[in-house]
Amino acid sequence: MEKSRELSYTELKNSCTPKDLAFNTTEELKPLVGIIGQERAVRALDFGLAVKIKGYNIYMAGPSGTGKTTYAKTSAERIAATEPVPLDWCYVYNFQNPRSPLAIGLAAGLGRQFRDDMSELVQLIQEELQKAFRTDDYEQQKSELLRSVDAKRDKLMEKMSKVAENHDFQVKTTNSGIYFMPVVEGKPVGEEEYDDLTEECKSEIERNSQIVQEKAGLIMREIRDLDKESKKKVENLDYKIGMFAIGDHVAEVQERYQEYEKVIAYINAVKEDVLDNISQFFEDEDEGEDSLSALLPMLSKKQPEDETQKYKVNLIIDNSETKGAPVVTTFNPTYYNLVGEVEYDNEYGNLTTDFMKIKSGLFHQANGGYLIVQAQDILSCPQAWESLRRVIKTKEINMDAVREQIGTVVAPSLKPEPIPANIKVIMIGSNYYYDVLSQYDEEFDKLFKIKADFDYEMPRDSVNMGKLAQFIKGFVENEKTLDFDVSAVCAVIEYSSRIAERQNKLSTRFNHLAEILGEAATWAKMEDAKAVTAKHIQKTIYEKEQRLRLYEEKLEEMLDEDVIMIDVEGKEIGQINGLAVLDMGSYAFGNPTRITATTYIGKSGIVNIEKEARMSGQTHDKGVQIITGYLGQTYAQKFPLSLSCRVCFEQNYNGIDGDSASSTELYCILSSLAELPIRQDLAVTGSVNQKGEIQAIGGVTWKIEGFFDLCKKRGLTGKQGVIIPVSNIRDLVLKDEVVEAVKQGQFHIYPISTIDEGISLLMEQEAGKKDENGMFPAESVHGKVWKKLKSFHDFADNSEEA
Repeated sequence: MEKSRELSYTELKNSCTPKDLAFNTTEELKPLVGIIGQERAVRALDFGLAVKIKGYNIYMAGPSGTGKTTYAKTSAERIAATEPVPLDWCYVYNFQNPRSPLAIGLAAGLGRQFRDDMSELVQLIQEELQKAFRTDDYEQQKSELLRSVDAKRDKLMEKMSKVAENHDFQVKTTNSGIYFMPVVEGKPVGEEEYDDLTEECKSEIERNSQIVQEKAGLIMREIRDLDKESKKKVENLDYKIGMFAIGDHVAEVQERYQEYEKVIAYINAVKEDVLDNISQFFEDEDEGEDSLSALLPMLSKKQPEDETQKYKVNLIIDNSETKGAPVVTTFNPTYYNLVGEVEYDNEYGNLTTDFMKIKSGLFHQANGGYLIVQAQDILSCPQAWESLRRVIKTKEINMDAVREQIGTVVAPSLKPEPIPANIKVIMIGSNYYYDVLSQYDEEFDKLFKIKADFDYEMPRDSVNMGKLAQFIKGFVENEKTLDFDVSAVCAVIEYSSRIAERQNKLSTRFNHLAEILGEAATWAKMEDAKAVTAKHIQKTIYEKEQRLRLYEEKLEEMLDEDVIMIDVEGKEIGQINGLAVLDMGSYAFGNPTRITATTYIGKSGIVNIEKEARMSGQTHDKGVQIITGYLGQTYAQKFPLSLSCRVCFEQNYNGIDGDSASSTELYCILSSLAELPIRQDLAVTGSVNQKGEIQAIGGVTWKIEGFFDLCKKRGLTGKQGVIIPVSNIRDLVLKDEVVEAVKQGQFHIYPISTIDEGISLLMEQEAGKKDENGMFPAESVHGKVWKKLKSFHDFADNSEEA
């Protein structure tokens, strides 16, 4: 029997030595600029930032911790610094429709100036109007105007009195108006006296009353017209005086904003409203409150409102201090945080609002620049995705109030004028969220036409190793830690390959590396070291694992106490050591597990006990079906299989998935059929196809270390080891303890490419090859399996005939 290939200790990890790096400590290096190992994503992002066409927003996809957000912000800020500062935006009162405040955009810095100019203008208007309307000249003009009107009114009243007198009536004037009292024999007649009059006299009074009423109505119409004329003349006088007082000030402000037609129109509207409501600039005399109003505040006279509030400017976006285009990053994109909000005041249970309570959102702040959001955050906040896609599609920011839409608030609402939007959105998330959005929103691909895919790994070459050292230097400067010597950098590079699970790759999940760097620097500081060394990196990794390995320790205790039964010596028929990986999220470890198989005559084929118990995943079920295909291809070319087989992962109560144990299960079945024992000092992992070829699996490093730890606890015999697929050799990044044991011949790792190689190792017999007649050697493993299956078939046939 040929000796199986065994891996050398040099093949178990890709060691990094100081000679691979051209420095002694990171003090000699410059910090990294940019990002490492993401050339494809960098090109996509740079192109997306350069395109200024609608729909070219960017989705940055990839695993967390690869630096997507940091790089997106850095790149956007670099581009934004070369771009123009966007407009200031403010809301002002709409005199035509107060419920729809007007939006005004001004060049950066002019928004604040406009707000201050309007505030100053209103103050000047108040002062100038009060001066103008308190002058003797105004009072004289107004008195003359009113005197002429009063004279005309007196003549009309005199005319009315004569009409009444000619018809035996007297005019009486009270606060409630004018009425006529009949006169009989030169004396006014009251209600009591009227009843004592004769019917003839009463009839005469009625006739005269109708005549007087008709003539008096005509005269009263003339008096009302005279009052309207008087009021109009006073208003014209006030307008003239007011215009004279404020006209120059208004014109001066308008001159500053000649380029903005909307501002000119607004200031004209302010001027007209001021002149139409001049009385609001004069204080009314306070009226006394009655006792009841004094006791009940809600019934008392309200505080006088600021009548000049509507002339203020609500500056919601002030870019006076902004350099270049804005770059806004958010991790809380609620609807109101995005689109802004109209706030309310509660006055004795009534909600009130006005245009000064409009608050800007992230869309307003990022307008003219870049908005960086997380896909998970956007999809977690109600209405957030809808608001984002609406802004991208319509290119305007519309402050619709969700509260009113869903009917949770009954209050007067505002409908602010939409603001034009020009925002480049950079959304960051996993490929899962990209697929979800693509599937459930048919317009997603139109809205986000650029996808920047971030890889979870990069080639382990001299360039990337050097950049990783520069990344460590950048960490040192940012966090103000000790420098790292070359041995520490080598240890970090090896750790990066370990979490990438590939000898020729480095992980791009820099947040994991940053955690190691920070903790190692802390350990070095606690030891008063001059620099961080490989010892501190190794201590950090060890301590980090110790904090997370509680569950692993509990399993180890059960293995030590034989609660979970695993053999690491001897031989058994139909029993084999499989290997699984338990992933706890932030920590993964290998776990040996016993797999058993029983075979007997029947027609049920291979029954996966885990599947029957609903503890098996789809991929594992597929692996079992592949085993059936292999058995049929190999042994059932001349007779059908008459086999019943039960395969079980013993003491497994949490379920199983994946096909990495399919070869292991096949060895176990073959052992049961051939009645040949399997070495228990070997553990097996590997997927098999229907042709008996061994395929690569995941987590090979953790699986080997899991079985090694168990063997070490029970005592290394020098014969123990693990069988792995040959295609997984490059994935080995084993810890130094395992490497040393292999070097000393205390532990062995066998790479195989076919089931036959594994059979020879596990059962210590030749697997056997078919001859020209399609038959296996009788004493080979395949020959014994074929013989057993043939006997099953013959017995089943005889039973059916009987």
